[in-house]
Amino acid sequence: MGSNSDKSVVQHGFKITTRKLPILKAGPIDHMTAKLGIAPPEMIFGDNVASIEHVESGWKVEFNAFDALDLVDKTGNSMLQVAHSKEWQSTREKKHEGITEVVKPFDWSYSTGYKGTEHSTSKALEPSNTPIPLELLKRPDPIIFFDEVMLYEDEMADNGITLLSCKLRVMPARLLLLCRFFMRLDGVMLRIRDTRMYVEFQTGEVIREYTARQDKYEVVRQKLAMQGRDAPAQLRDPNSIVDLLPIVDKSLERVQLQ
Repeated sequence: MGSNSDKSVVQHGFKITTRKLPILKAGPIDHMTAKLGIAPPEMIFGDNVASIEHVESGWKVEFNAFDALDLVDKTGNSMLQVAHSKEWQSTREKKHEGITEVVKPFDWSYSTGYKGTEHSTSKALEPSNTPIPLELLKRPDPIIFFDEVMLYEDEMADNGITLLSCKLRVMPARLLLLCRFFMRLDGVMLRIRDTRMYVEFQTGEVIREYTARQDKYEVVRQKLAMQGRDAPAQLRDPNSIVDLLPIVDKSLERVQLQ
């Protein structure tokens, strides 16, 4: 890809890069489908990338659509997913012909536990108990670089939304990247899976925090109603509901690069 599609900034030996290009055309989509073994989402930004690189050590983590989709269940054998797909199919099969082809043989919600693709020559992220220092991120530091990169999106035959995107902000002393998977299957389930990458430039400390949340659609709708909030609008905004969803999985990792 040419430099015209890349934006980058270098801070204390860390190079932060984003690339945003149009959705893939038919040829590249066919190629990706063959490599993945599943049909990709309706909107696939296969050339988009968000990456953090420590130039001196060669350590790098990047976020791209292919690697994220490669973690989607391709068998359809997950009990949780099958249960939901049957529930979805039973309520929609009269309205949408060929729904069985959508549901099978893979996870049609494109749910992924993608935490980024790590490239390392020596040091690598390892399990840790060190949390991201939220108090430092609350400081009113100037933002010297900000970007949002969409990786894929699908409306699940107009029955909801599933998408994966990255946001990152770089301050003079640190950065935070959020890669968020959001899935809303109307009447069935809400799911948010967040991967946060935190870098403290001066010390070379990198922390990766992964948090998966989900709950039944009706449970969340009732919680919003009890708070007097406009449920239809709130249910479409992951920021409005993230704290209402119970955590079902969480992990912390850390690497010291200098």
